[in-house]
Amino acid sequence: MNMAQEVEYTGRVHPKKFSLWLLLLGILMLFSGLTSAYIVRKGDGNWYDFELPTLFLYSTIIVLVSSITMLYAYRSAKKDELGGVKIGLILTILLGLGFGYTQYLGWVELSDNGLHFVNPKYGDRVSASFLIAIAAIHLAHIIGGIIYLSVILGKTFNLQVHKKNTLQISMCNTYWHFVGLLWVYLYLFLYFAPDF
Repeated sequence: MNMAQEVEYTGRVHPKKFSLWLLLLGILMLFSGLTSAYIVRKGDGNWYDFELPTLFLYSTIIVLVSSITMLYAYRSAKKDELGGVKIGLILTILLGLGFGYTQYLGWVELSDNGLHFVNPKYGDRVSASFLIAIAAIHLAHIIGGIIYLSVILGKTFNLQVHKKNTLQISMCNTYWHFVGLLWVYLYLFLYFAPDF
């Protein structure tokens, strides 16, 4: 047996998957804290409401499509269709990069409208700081996912991802869907936040 190959765990929950779930719980707590702080700070007054850039809607659509391509890659691995795994992972990586690019363009649009991370001239526009911080921290998690996807793609080209060795792609699948759904939640939260 190749030493680089992952050994499937026969217990109830693989220790690596358990570690992943703990990581996801930590991420969930982080964003729960950020959105709670948003609500509390907004309640203090001196708050500037503004519309989200349309580019963030495009980001949301892109991340939802990327979940479909990731699911395709994962299902292809379970069927031992390595071509499908490669296509699915490459498309997911490209969509992840597209997500990052639309986020960047959204930040540029905010900046063009005078909404910056910290702007001492406009103390009432702290709402933009919250939006930018939440989106940037989420983007950091997407970048981590893109790196993970790239590692799994490399393993696929080395024939280390197949139906008897799906642990890593399964974990990547779980992580990617989590950060994607997290963005959908964050987008909806930020979109409807002015109505709170």
